[in-house]
Amino acid sequence: MYPLEYIEPVFRPPSEWKSLILQVTNGCSWNNCSFCEMYTAENKKFKPKKVALIEEEIIKVVDSGLPVGRVFLADGDAMMLPFKRLKEILELIKQYFPQVTRVASYCLPRNVSNKTVEQLAELKALGLSLLYVGCESGDDEVLQLIDKGETYQSSLIALNKIKQAGIKSSVMILNGLGGPELSKQHAVNSAKLMNEAQPDYLSTLVVSFPLGQERFAKNFTDRQYQPYRLLSQQELFIEMATLLSSLELEKTIFRSDHASNYLVLKGILGKDKEKLVNTVKMALANSTEIPLRQEWQRGL
Repeated sequence: MYPLEYIEPVFRPPSEWKSLILQVTNGCSWNNCSFCEMYTAENKKFKPKKVALIEEEIIKVVDSGLPVGRVFLADGDAMMLPFKRLKEILELIKQYFPQVTRVASYCLPRNVSNKTVEQLAELKALGLSLLYVGCESGDDEVLQLIDKGETYQSSLIALNKIKQAGIKSSVMILNGLGGPELSKQHAVNSAKLMNEAQPDYLSTLVVSFPLGQERFAKNFTDRQYQPYRLLSQQELFIEMATLLSSLELEKTIFRSDHASNYLVLKGILGKDKEKLVNTVKMALANSTEIPLRQEWQRGL
């Protein structure tokens, strides 16, 4: 039996499937992004968890004998905690799980605005080695439309600060976020942001709305844009080709293999850039050599 009880739903990056999920906060302190449906449940109001309770849960895991090699700090906004609180949590992990090789967390760019590079480096020394940064877009117009509360510049400052502290960053960009009207500038400016930041990892997934897109689309009509619609498969490929062609990365590990993607892409940018761009072009040409996910395979 699993030793911990969570306030559900709980989310984690796909690569954290083997990690101990340590829920140090509940929900997201921002929770205004119009595309996000992760923390809308009534019981997901943002609240930090007391350190004493976190220690009790860690002891439960130790007593259970569950092997722990990695830890993921949940929920969606653990990095908004003050430096002192994060330090206490990481010291507990180090004390009870000395074998842990990686501690990771989601991170909004604003989460590091009140933390110095020196403080982040101290957290790195205590085991925090990877931050998943949801930039979503590098285009200020798109970011404003989705109520992200971030800008190109705030994202860049955060990514540079994380890099200076020696912590790895894994950035997420959402394909289709600007609809047809803003697709090109979304791709071009997202690539520009990545080129300046040079993250360690870059992933893309296709924006989708399992609960309906009314809330998201309202901003487009309220601000006198064309009515929002999801991009077609061909339009998504065009946007991806624009993004990849505009990227000038040195050694970033690139993944576009989330269940939402029609086309699975994996490689290292830049050495695999030409191959990846050609794969997208072949998909655009409806080549039978390129396997695509069917709609039923994209269930989220």
